[in-house]
Amino acid sequence: MSTRPRIYVAGPISLGDLDANVREGIRVGLDLLEAGYAPFIPHLSHLVSPAVAGTEQYEKWLDLDMSYISVCDAVFRLPGASAGADREVAFARSLGIPVYGSVADLK
Repeated sequence: MSTRPRIYVAGPISLGDLDANVREGIRVGLDLLEAGYAPFIPHLSHLVSPAVAGTEQYEKWLDLDMSYISVCDAVFRLPGASAGADREVAFARSLGIPVYGSVADLK
């Protein structure tokens, strides 16, 4: 059984450059993995089903994300505008889950 702390990667996906956002989410997730964490990278869900903000599909994915956040030890917030990530951060904080903005802050 793994003892890695679970961390959720929150950040922009659909606003701005979609491909760059997805790559950045994956890059940071891999950095967190290398640092000893068990990252959940919601940016990967774009490869399954693109969620367009303001749609029923978007809300379904966001609801799924909140389920993961509720069992995480922390949330890592990537920079950039994102209404979804802002909602995720607010949800995490309402549960007392810490939110970080850099790998250095996690150590």
